[in-house]
Amino acid sequence: MKPIGGKHSAEMARIAIVLLLFGLATTSALNLDEEVDRGIQLDVQDYQRLNKLRHLAEEFFQLTQNATLEDVVPEGRLPTVSDLQCYADFAQLTAGLASGSLWAFRMIDSWGSIPAGILKGHLKDLGHYDECVAIEQTSATGSSLLGKYCLANLPLQELLGNAGGMMRMNVQSAVCFPASCSASNMDTLLKRVLKQLVGLELNANTNLVSENSCKTSEREDYDAMTIFTIVLLSVFAGVAGLSTLYDYFICEDQKKLPALIKIFSVRANSRSLFRVTTKPNPNVVECLHGLRGMSLIWVCFGHDYIIGITSPNINLYDVYTWAKTPFMDVIYEGVFAVDSFFFISGLLVAMVALRSMEKAKGKLNIPLMYLHRYLRLTPIVAVSILVYLKLLPLVGDGPLYGNWNFDSYDNCNDNWYWTLLYIQNYATSQECLAHTWYLAIDMQLYILAPIFLIIVYKWGKKGAAVVLLVLLGFAAYLFSIMVVNDYSLMNGGGGGGPNEYSEDLSHYTHNRTSGWMVGFLFGYFLHTIRGKQIKLSRPAVWLGWITSLALLCTCIFAMYPYGMTKSKTLPILNEAFYVTLSRIAWPLGLSWVVFACMQGYGGLANSFLTSPLWQPLSKLSFCVYMGHLFIQNLNGGRTRVNTYFSNYDIMLRFWQDFGFSVLLAYVMYVLIEAPCGGLESLILPNRRPAPQPKLPPAEANPDANPSPADLEKQTPEPISFSNESASAPPLETKAELPTNEEKEINTTN
Repeated sequence: MKPIGGKHSAEMARIAIVLLLFGLATTSALNLDEEVDRGIQLDVQDYQRLNKLRHLAEEFFQLTQNATLEDVVPEGRLPTVSDLQCYADFAQLTAGLASGSLWAFRMIDSWGSIPAGILKGHLKDLGHYDECVAIEQTSATGSSLLGKYCLANLPLQELLGNAGGMMRMNVQSAVCFPASCSASNMDTLLKRVLKQLVGLELNANTNLVSENSCKTSEREDYDAMTIFTIVLLSVFAGVAGLSTLYDYFICEDQKKLPALIKIFSVRANSRSLFRVTTKPNPNVVECLHGLRGMSLIWVCFGHDYIIGITSPNINLYDVYTWAKTPFMDVIYEGVFAVDSFFFISGLLVAMVALRSMEKAKGKLNIPLMYLHRYLRLTPIVAVSILVYLKLLPLVGDGPLYGNWNFDSYDNCNDNWYWTLLYIQNYATSQECLAHTWYLAIDMQLYILAPIFLIIVYKWGKKGAAVVLLVLLGFAAYLFSIMVVNDYSLMNGGGGGGPNEYSEDLSHYTHNRTSGWMVGFLFGYFLHTIRGKQIKLSRPAVWLGWITSLALLCTCIFAMYPYGMTKSKTLPILNEAFYVTLSRIAWPLGLSWVVFACMQGYGGLANSFLTSPLWQPLSKLSFCVYMGHLFIQNLNGGRTRVNTYFSNYDIMLRFWQDFGFSVLLAYVMYVLIEAPCGGLESLILPNRRPAPQPKLPPAEANPDANPSPADLEKQTPEPISFSNESASAPPLETKAELPTNEEKEINTTN
């Protein structure tokens, strides 16, 4: 299995690839077949040797009472000053144990051991993190001896030989040493103990302890960027607080509230956020609120499964059984939630832009379109990078913190600027904020959107046929590179395996256009039939729903017979058809759902998707998407005890993570997103649409997620929520909103 975080953190963020890798790694690494227990081969001698390590801490300190400097310094290296300090502190620790000092026994007490239930997949013993890092003892020389907590890799496969077929996955146990000792010092001592205790002599190149897994109570001073981040957020919070006080206590008439105050007022922004509409409007695609909210929940739920699977579970081998269930495909195929966002994005671009082009007689102010979109997205993305790099490490602590699934601080330090330029998917393989790959692809498709808009506006159906040919061309290219390069989603082909699949098939824009372009063509279709009621017979409606559900279910469950079964191998040609066609079939299935809901054939589905309860979540979706991994990493990284894997436990984890993600999103919305959107509206006043009372509500103002400035500055009447806006993908909430797009497109030369 690929290491978590670091170089592969971007791939870890892609739910389908991660779960697939985990399943394949589990299958091969554990050497499990249809009957798992038959793969366990341990004799009595093996198990007795294993039990000698059950009380590793006591055995370690007993065997190292007479340790010399040579036992601390790695072989072939001259002692350094740090080695001498480590030896001195270790001698002080030994003396403390001999004299019965409580701090010394706490260092032993905080150690882990060989986990109980290791044959069930309990492969990590976290010991007692807080007990270790809290140790602080002043020596006779006046220096402080601090506790240093690390996770040591125990090579059980070498200890048990071929008998340990199930021990090939990494087994870790917590160790606690004086902070002056480096990982190499700990390695040297641990190898000596393993040799004396069980006769295991390890290669000099074998590393048991990595410095990256070590923690102490010491914290670095705030650097300039950390201080800047704190000051920046404090300024926004202070301005929002003062504006809210002015709004609440001084200004009685909301219509007379100054625009700048209203932009920053938490009260005004909250009113905008929680204002819902219940009146039916033929110009509004209300079901898109529900599609957007459900897709967001699917993404967050899937990411929580990644956290849950890679947590220190006491029953890790049960994941293999879980991975064979049909429910696993619901989680694994959560990648289709991203295709839903692409579909909604393309639909909105077509519907809103074409309507605006008709009003402007075909004119587009393309530079202003791009500027508006960039200003809408970038404030939240920039603040998210700052929070991730500078604040997230300060607000949490734990044995796993900083080495979790999506942590890639080095990537952010080196490549943050590519993220702000929205070209990180091509510019680097080490992306900052793994989940922003979607933003890059959607931004690049948005840049290409004017070409398609002009084509369909000028040539109508013939232009739509051209767009369809482009869609089929991209699909053919995707199919061909899978077949030619043997890029297999199931088997990890192509030499580079899943990494190459991730980069070539999911990472690049030219291979992810299908959902967006189907949405664009469907948006063009809706534009051509706007205001018309299409009557269908009952059999036609049933046929539409059956076909739609068949497409959606086939996309999710088609790979189930092949996913975790060794006996069935899917030919690469078949798989290439699946990957290529499923990315078209999914948005086609959604197209019927939207069409049926708009035309009155949605029934129960329409009632659910158009519920007003979806509207606030729809408006918060961009901030929820940007912040949910922060919350999941925070809660996962601060884990101090072992966990249990089950669907119910993951559900419990999801609701706590999602709840705090929504709270964080609300704070980010009222402090950053809404104020920046309002300021952007003031900076570009020529984008304001003139009041048009004679037009239907959606035409007058199609913003489903208006910023406070957009709500009031132009007209005192409340702004209706447009159908299209409700569907804006969470990743781009503001940028994708019809209000914003129509304003930017409406600005003609």
